[in-house]
Amino acid sequence: MALPAILQGDSLTRLLQGAAAGAVATLVIGFTWGGWVTGGTAREKAQKDVSTALVSALSPICVDRFQHSAEAASNLIEFKKVSSWQQSSFIEKGGWATMPGGEPESAAVAQACATMLSSLQK
Repeated sequence: MALPAILQGDSLTRLLQGAAAGAVATLVIGFTWGGWVTGGTAREKAQKDVSTALVSALSPICVDRFQHSAEAASNLIEFKKVSSWQQSSFIEKGGWATMPGGEPESAAVAQACATMLSSLQK
């Protein structure tokens, strides 16, 4: 049984070159314009998305805990006196960024809480 002409000699070389070029073109187009990512990149993006979602969910709780604390009015006055780059530390030290259940405070939650509190009117 003889091989077809496309699988013999020069034709086979051209066929393999075309397949290789097609595979490379597919990979280049897929990763640059097609939105393909590696597994590691997908995990990193998923972790960032989870962190962002947690901060946006927990920061209103922090603001609520701050506003309903025993001395909320005086705490707000002290908070406004603190420079903006130290406000998140003020929130952390006050314990308002510590979530119910004893979860340790997150610096990102404290920062988001401070940003929300600084935008509030008296």
